[in-house]
Amino acid sequence: MNITTPARPNIIWIMADDLSWGDLGCFGQEKIRTPNLDRLAAEGVIFTGCHSGSSLCAPARSSLMQGLHQGHATVRDNIAPGGYRHSLQPGDITVAQVLKDAGYATGLFGKWGLAVHDQPGLPTNMGFDDFCGYLNQRKAHNYYPPYLWRNTDRIELPQHLGHNHREPNEYRDGRIIPNGMADPDAARYSFDVYAQASEQWLTQHHAEPFFMYLAYTIPHMALEVPDLAPYSDLDWPQQHKIYAAMITRMDTAVGRLLAMLEEYGCTDNTLIFFTSDNGYSMENVTEAPTLDEFFQHRGPYRGDKGTLLQGGVRVPTVARWPAVIEAGSTNHLPWAYYDFLPTAAELAGARIPATTDGISIAPTLTGTGAQPEHEFMYWELVDEQSVRLGDYYAYRPHPNEPLQLYLANEDPQQEHDLAAALPAVVARAEQIMAQQHEPTPYFPAPGQSTERWQRELQMRSIILPRNVDT
Repeated sequence: MNITTPARPNIIWIMADDLSWGDLGCFGQEKIRTPNLDRLAAEGVIFTGCHSGSSLCAPARSSLMQGLHQGHATVRDNIAPGGYRHSLQPGDITVAQVLKDAGYATGLFGKWGLAVHDQPGLPTNMGFDDFCGYLNQRKAHNYYPPYLWRNTDRIELPQHLGHNHREPNEYRDGRIIPNGMADPDAARYSFDVYAQASEQWLTQHHAEPFFMYLAYTIPHMALEVPDLAPYSDLDWPQQHKIYAAMITRMDTAVGRLLAMLEEYGCTDNTLIFFTSDNGYSMENVTEAPTLDEFFQHRGPYRGDKGTLLQGGVRVPTVARWPAVIEAGSTNHLPWAYYDFLPTAAELAGARIPATTDGISIAPTLTGTGAQPEHEFMYWELVDEQSVRLGDYYAYRPHPNEPLQLYLANEDPQQEHDLAAALPAVVARAEQIMAQQHEPTPYFPAPGQSTERWQRELQMRSIILPRNVDT
C-alpha cells in the first residue's frame, strides 16, 4: 500500500507450537473454527514463503530471537547428546534487546525454550522487561504444571500435584477433570494463566511503543483443554475434539487481544505476525483416524517436524498492520524467521546488528522501496542440511550422502531430484553448506558422531551438565 508509513509501530509476534499448515481456515481448514486468525489474514497478508529458523522448538526460537540462521545461532537443537540444554549467552543480541534499546516496552508470554533457571539466557537477561510462562520447553508439554515462571520467580501451582500429562483425562459434559489432582476444580490451564498475564501487560503498556512476543504452547502435545466447546456435541473422536478445541481456545485469546487493541486505539499502528514454530507435527493420537486424515491439515510440502525437508521448515504465516498492509493480500516472498530482527529494527528506527543473517522485509510490509532478497537461506539440524537457493531447495540428509535438489514451489513433495541435471546449482549449494556452518562446542556438527564430539569436549576440558529436567 503506497502510503506514508506510520512511525514506530507496536509489534506483536504470535507463534503457535506445532500448528500444522492447514489448521487455520485461512489456510484451508474446514472443521476447526479460527475466526479471529482468519480475520487477521482477511485484514492483512498471507505469506506463502515464510520459513522457520529450524524444524524444532528451541533452535527455531534461537534463530527468531537472534536474527541468525542455524549455522550461526547459539542454540541448534532442543537438547545435545547426554541431556544438556544450551542457553543463550551473555553478549548474544536479541530482537527484544534491540527494541528495548529503542525505547520499546518488551514482554514475553508463553514458552521461552532458550534457558533453564540457572543459565544466563533468561528472558529478563535477554531484553524482556516481563516474562510469564515456561523456561524449559520439555515442561511445556504439560498444561497443568506444578509451576510456571514470572520473570525469575516461580508461580507455584500445588493444586496440580499428581497430574500426569501423559495419561488421558476424563471429560464430563465437555469439561475436563484433570487426572491425579486432589481438587480438579482448582486447576489452572497454563495457557490461560500466561494469556491473562499478557492482557494485563498490554493494559499497562499500550500507551507506549511495545513489543509483545506471544509464544503460545498450543496445540503441542499433551492433548489437554479445559472445555471441548464448540465441539462438545459433535460426533468426533475425543482426541480430535480436544485438538480442535485447543486451537479455537488460542483463536479466542487472539480475539481478546484484537478487541483490546481496538479499545486502546492501537489497531491501526500495531503490526501483528502470526505463525507456527515449525512444520507439520505428527501428533500421537490413539484414536483412528489420524489427525491429518480427519482434518486434512498437513499442507502441500513433504517433510515433518524434525526434518529439513521443506515441510519441516515451511510455516503458515499471516501479518496485519491496518494502516499499512493491503487487506486480503497474498505474498510469495521467500523469507525466514531470522529476517524478523532486522525488520523489527528498521520499523522501530533501531540499529540493525551487523551480525544478522536476516534481511528486512519492511519494504514488502509497507509497499515502499525495493525489497532485497536472499541469495540463499540455510538450515542445519543434527546431520541434515538444507539451502533455499532461488527457485531451488537443496537437501542433504547426511554429509556422506548425495545432495538432492528440487524446485521449491513447483515440486513441493520433492519427487523430482534435479541434482544430476544441474551440477552448478548443486556445487553452489554444497559450497553454502560448507561455508555457513560455524562450529560450536555445544552441539555436534552435521555428520560428526557423538563419540567424536565428546572426545573433543574432553580435549577442551568442557563438561556439559545434564539439565534436561530443571
